[in-house]
Amino acid sequence: MRRMRFVLFALLLGFGSTAEVAGADDAANAWKALRAGGHVALMRHADAPGGVGDPPGFRVDDCATQRNLSKKGRADAEKIGSWLKREGIAFEKILSSPWCRCTDTAKLLNLGTVETEATFGNVVVLRDQREALTAGARALIARWTAPGNLLVVTHGANISALTGISPASGEIVVVRSGSGEAVGRLMLE
Repeated sequence: MRRMRFVLFALLLGFGSTAEVAGADDAANAWKALRAGGHVALMRHADAPGGVGDPPGFRVDDCATQRNLSKKGRADAEKIGSWLKREGIAFEKILSSPWCRCTDTAKLLNLGTVETEATFGNVVVLRDQREALTAGARALIARWTAPGNLLVVTHGANISALTGISPASGEIVVVRSGSGEAVGRLMLE
């Protein structure tokens, strides 16, 4: 009963609507940054069921041994790419974690040539390299000075290590090049 009163009180004070406004502001800020150029979009791979990490004995060079995109994940990646194109967003460069669920997401976006970048490898699976991978990713973001945007398709744990934000599958966190400070978030609805 006490909890129910708190929920009702919070709703009456408008806490429920504050989250919606913040979400709308996040999206508006992300679109504005991407349209301006010179930003980095960190995207978590699309839906890949099966838990965290990969099965025992997986190999990065063999997709059959990894967690892979679901049918929904493949469709979502294509939709996200179409959505970005409709909004007039282009990327000067597209990088991906070497994991198949990331490279497949990046390719299915159909936004340009995809290059793999080891520093965006899965920090959950490569936990003994987490600090080095994160430092490498921060350095790469800091060095991005091109007028266009950089898209990086990677893992949720990597994005969280870089920004403190734990993104949903297919979510994009836009950060400032140089500082890596998050400016907004985009999620296909």
